[in-house]
Amino acid sequence: MRKLFVFLLMISIVSISPAIVFAQSKTEVLVKNATVMTAAKGTLENTDILIQNGKITKIGKNLKAAANAQIFDASGKFVTPGIVDAHSHTMLDAINEGSFSVTSMTNVRDVLNPHDIAIYRALAGGVTSANLLHGSANSIGGQNSTVKFKYGKPVEDFVIADAPPGIKFAMGENVKRSNFQIQGQTPRYPRTRMGVVETMRDAFLRAKDYKQAWDDYKAKKTKVPPRKDLELEPLVEILEGKRLVHAHGYRSDEHLNLLLLADEFGFKVATLQHGLEAYKIAPEIAKRGTGVSIFADYWGYKLEAYDAIPYNAAILWKNGVLVSINSDSDERMRRLNIDAAKVMKYGNVPEEEALKMITFNPAKQLGIDKRTGSIEVGKDADLVIWSEHPFSPYARVETTMIEGEVYFDRNKDIAKRAELEKERTELEKLDANKAPGSGGTPPKVPGEKRIADRDDADQTDGGNR
Repeated sequence: MRKLFVFLLMISIVSISPAIVFAQSKTEVLVKNATVMTAAKGTLENTDILIQNGKITKIGKNLKAAANAQIFDASGKFVTPGIVDAHSHTMLDAINEGSFSVTSMTNVRDVLNPHDIAIYRALAGGVTSANLLHGSANSIGGQNSTVKFKYGKPVEDFVIADAPPGIKFAMGENVKRSNFQIQGQTPRYPRTRMGVVETMRDAFLRAKDYKQAWDDYKAKKTKVPPRKDLELEPLVEILEGKRLVHAHGYRSDEHLNLLLLADEFGFKVATLQHGLEAYKIAPEIAKRGTGVSIFADYWGYKLEAYDAIPYNAAILWKNGVLVSINSDSDERMRRLNIDAAKVMKYGNVPEEEALKMITFNPAKQLGIDKRTGSIEVGKDADLVIWSEHPFSPYARVETTMIEGEVYFDRNKDIAKRAELEKERTELEKLDANKAPGSGGTPPKVPGEKRIADRDDADQTDGGNR
């Protein structure tokens, strides 16, 4: 009975996604009279945006649309590009493959859950795209997926087909596993920071040999093709500049070590993730054209995070580093607009540059800036309509659209709440146990491990952040 109840309740929760109802295939959409914050060409007052077949076709005043076009009157409201989160684990059914230190053969694409309610909540916060990353339990972790949050659509529609592939690297406490030893389990190599660097170097030495073996075969220097190695294939793509490296880390010495390792093997690191001490090595990062994706003001939760400062973004930006602000959290993802506002307070970053840190800059870091991240003619119509200036703590997302289709509508969401609450109440009455919402706790199924009971790394702070 309990399993049936949980299943029905999950269906009810998923139905809180009016996105399934909202998404529409209109040939034309017109947003009228908005304050348009383009994140590329300044802020435009009393401006219209015409969308045709999912693309922005015109930006200007007094634009005309077809008779059957969907019209949004944005008078007194603000429109921004959809927010791009450069570091997320939303919609992943698994995060870490912690058994080996190098798990480049794994791919988060295999565990995408398009029904994750956090997707809808992200849309309610204006997030339209995200970089879904493997966890940080590994020196070299799994491959990423870059997606648009097309909630209510098949999972195949989420993945941005032309986004460059990427992979997760990590350094520090999470990789050393020094705080996660399970009693009776054999410690996994590496156990020190120098061991982490050695593990990466060893992997690339093996990848170079593997690449050379294939090059010799293709040049007909050898007759037998090498054995296909799923671990080394992604690393060869890194060496060839075909796969982006997104590297978790906190301490500046570790990130600098990775940059030097990249110099040694001739590849570029796309982003240093978290980078709470990146301000200490800003010139070295800028010199290599590497981006940094940071928290605005999240620190102090472990020793590695103690040297974080709120001026990190401003210092990096002033040194010419491409900076983005990410969430690494289903909850923080809904408030990235406020995180962008913080960099104006701490370091006097100009308004448009602050907006870019949650829109255009992460799109550039992920290689999807030709289609999203700013409001420009020819780009995908990934737009957010705000009730007031998006950097105000009182601002609400009224409409979120991806490629011209509405995936969140606040008014429709509010209209459905009474109906959904009634449905939830009826489902809870079906349970033989007292409803959890009424103070009861369903009995634990033998052998079941609830989230609160788990000790696996992907449910802990150390396994992600």
